[in-house]
Amino acid sequence: MDELLQLKTMLNPCIQCGTCTASCPNEVDMDLVPRKLWRMVLMDRHEAIFDSRTFILCSSCYLCTLRCPRGLPLTAAMARLKAIAAKRDLAKYRKSTRFYKSFMESVRRHGRVREGEFMGLYFLAMKNPLLPLSFASLGIQLMKKNKVAFELPAKPGIGNLDRLFKKVAEIEEAL
Repeated sequence: MDELLQLKTMLNPCIQCGTCTASCPNEVDMDLVPRKLWRMVLMDRHEAIFDSRTFILCSSCYLCTLRCPRGLPLTAAMARLKAIAAKRDLAKYRKSTRFYKSFMESVRRHGRVREGEFMGLYFLAMKNPLLPLSFASLGIQLMKKNKVAFELPAKPGIGNLDRLFKKVAEIEEAL
């Protein structure tokens, strides 16, 4: 079954009450309020859904899910939209998707983020050799304040979360 059809099935009981929108702390910054986004999903307005930045601004606070009178998994629906956008490698979301993937790769390898590696992974993923230059002044300021540490490589296997990440991937595939 298509991912968007699954999402539509998940949201079909939505009564368009607007509780999700009223509960959302990020609603003021969204171009479509959550209630309208759900309506677009139900109406198969796929292009409009992915032209929106609403689902990217979801902070996964679960207020919409907790307060939904129908008990719909709205936070999970937002996460699915993010996953679909990442899977399709949509240009509008490429920066944030690659940022997130680079961050998580560093965490997977070391059990925490290692800033130097994370920045390197992100710049490589963006495939723009001039991109690091746009961050140079910020990087210098952070280094002056000892906010960024460039560390020696960790011992192999220390902090490695491969097994945990594989299990999460298996669970996500089953959904």
